[in-house]
Amino acid sequence: MKIAASHPALPGHFPGHPVVPGVVLLEAVLAALPPQAGAAVRVTGIPAVKFLAPLLPEQEFEIVFNARRPGQMAFEVLANGAKLATGTLACDGIHAKA
Repeated sequence: MKIAASHPALPGHFPGHPVVPGVVLLEAVLAALPPQAGAAVRVTGIPAVKFLAPLLPEQEFEIVFNARRPGQMAFEVLANGAKLATGTLACDGIHAKA
């Protein structure tokens, strides 16, 4: 997946050298969760997030999810083999893998 260069949040973040804002990246994480975990999942919070490197407009990236324990889903955002962000989502309807 990728964030289009025409995304409305990019012109002000940062003029002349745009990077995808963290909130836009989190929006992509939240949108990608239901197809991975099932439609019954509801995010109730984001207790931990670390942004490790910038994502550029039009840069391909992937999101990897891993159920840790009931009610908790870990995620990683990866691009070109590099980890861009990691975090944890608090969720209803998540069950840890055995």
